[in-house]
Amino acid sequence: METFIICIITVVALFAAAFIAKRRFGLLGFALAAGSILSGIWGYDAGLIAGFFSIPSGLTTTAVGSALIVLLPAVVLLFHGDTYKTLVGRITGASLFTLLATAFLIEPQSHVLMPHGFGANVYKWLVDNRTMVIGAGLIAAVVDLFLTKSANFIGKQHKKH
Repeated sequence: METFIICIITVVALFAAAFIAKRRFGLLGFALAAGSILSGIWGYDAGLIAGFFSIPSGLTTTAVGSALIVLLPAVVLLFHGDTYKTLVGRITGASLFTLLATAFLIEPQSHVLMPHGFGANVYKWLVDNRTMVIGAGLIAAVVDLFLTKSANFIGKQHKKH
């Protein structure tokens, strides 16, 4: 049950951060992808860095370090970029960000969390369909980037010479 509570807290925190920041999903989605790549490169070193800060090294420390590396680029971009203007856009963007972030975080979490009981079926579905969720999420991020209009472009009127 504690595994399910940890997952719910993570999901709620990710949704709340994206919803409050109002940032568009497209750039945040690609930031998560970049963080995932960095986590794959630096994953082992995350445990070594945690050991530098006197945190006992182990599987949990490496998983937490890898998860933080996945989230770091997106967290940085939560403070910069285009925003949603409507409540529906904010809810949709935050939901897509949460789903994509959860799919990227399944890999580091799977080494530590072994769910059983109520949340095990949802967790197993997400583990089994992780690549499909990430692929669909990145396609949605591209679509969101194409729907973003620059503030400079909106103010300009194109006149023929």
